[in-house]
Amino acid sequence: MTNLTDPIYNDEATAREHFENIRWPDGPVCPHCGTIDRVKPLGGKSMGPGWYHCGACRDKFTVRVGTVYERSKIPLHKWILATHLLAASKKGMSAHQLHRMLGVTYKTAWFMTHRIRKAMRETSSGLGGGGSTVEVDETYWGNTKPRGQKKGRGGEHKEKVLTLLERKGRAHSFHVPKVNAETLRPIIKEQIKADTHIMTDEAAVYCLSKEPLSKDFQSHNYVRHNIGEYVRGDIYTNTIENCFSILKRGLTGTYQHVSKTLLKRYLCEFDFRYNYRYDISQKTGYNDMERTNVALKGIEGKRLTYCQVTSR
Repeated sequence: MTNLTDPIYNDEATAREHFENIRWPDGPVCPHCGTIDRVKPLGGKSMGPGWYHCGACRDKFTVRVGTVYERSKIPLHKWILATHLLAASKKGMSAHQLHRMLGVTYKTAWFMTHRIRKAMRETSSGLGGGGSTVEVDETYWGNTKPRGQKKGRGGEHKEKVLTLLERKGRAHSFHVPKVNAETLRPIIKEQIKADTHIMTDEAAVYCLSKEPLSKDFQSHNYVRHNIGEYVRGDIYTNTIENCFSILKRGLTGTYQHVSKTLLKRYLCEFDFRYNYRYDISQKTGYNDMERTNVALKGIEGKRLTYCQVTSR
């Protein structure tokens, strides 16, 4: 259980030391040239605490330099608290809630959340392999149909999300422009290893293509949702459906509106929490503090400006 009265969330010096220990477990490293043995603390009241000087490149820096926290006027203890709240909240944390809890403006809290999502973004690595199973499915999210358009099935007016999920493993989600073989097949082939069992539903994009998925992978099985079949032995997509449920509850209930250009950042956030989840039944995985520390480690080498977020 997390103690929100911990000094790392309320005291700037303690927060800085905590962050330095996570980013530099073996001592300060110059973010400009990578030097380790020629870095020394930089004294003087005018500089303030937390400054270092590199004897190799003769440049100065703090623990924020080279991270998504760089050039931010927000105190570091508020950054760490915001990172923890976003990493620990299963369905996300709205910017309005953060701005009330942190005592910052809504605009500042909104920008902070996107910087933290940038830290949560991980490069996709090969899923599956070794005869493991990966579930593949797509979902739609967005507003209701435009006014005047007849109601009914179909999601052309909505945003499309493709998710690849390894059972007892990781998940990767992609915001795709269309749900067809030309769009989805290259992603599936690139992200999933060949010696993998693929599980899907009966959608034509997986089952009626000219080139079956079994040609590129160890096997391909699917369930027929259109006839009420959801489980046939170990053939099912229920794991990925559960992920979609959490995603949609978060987008609809917590964030309420997500723009088309920023949806990919929210997908990274939900994937991150799933990939570093805690399994209650097995009593293994990551607790809230450990998940936060993973996010803090992931902020290095990443920058995000306000213009990049707003596409200005």
